[in-house]
Amino acid sequence: MSISERIQQDVVAAMKQGDRERLQTLRMILSQLQLARKEAGGELAEEQEVKVLAAEKKRRRQAADGFRQGGREESALREEAEMELIDGYLPGGLDERELAALVEEGVAASGAEGIQDMGKAMSAVMALVAGRADGKEVSDLVRKRLTGG
Repeated sequence: MSISERIQQDVVAAMKQGDRERLQTLRMILSQLQLARKEAGGELAEEQEVKVLAAEKKRRRQAADGFRQGGREESALREEAEMELIDGYLPGGLDERELAALVEEGVAASGAEGIQDMGKAMSAVMALVAGRADGKEVSDLVRKRLTGG
């Protein structure tokens, strides 16, 4: 069963339970998946669905940070709750060792030798990570690896 199908089932369940906040979030996510499907001109592969969900999660993280900086803690908490909901549809994350191994593999495969090759290394590593880790965390590890830190 695809991620979209699971979300559609959860939309029906949220409607039956009267869970308006969950329903609203699920509908937004489903809408983004449908938009991506329309842009792709057909069904999305699971990797593409994961990318859409990862982007939605990132968008909410940034919004939560912005709300917190603006002193709007309640709005930040709502965004974080939506992030947790999205997390439930994303494949399991990577632990530190797994992520470090993928960083090593990606940097080696890209041929990156220094910080000037950061973009090339990030491209290779993010392809291996496939939405299972936060881009900022990956960036920090790649930077550390390329600077010898």
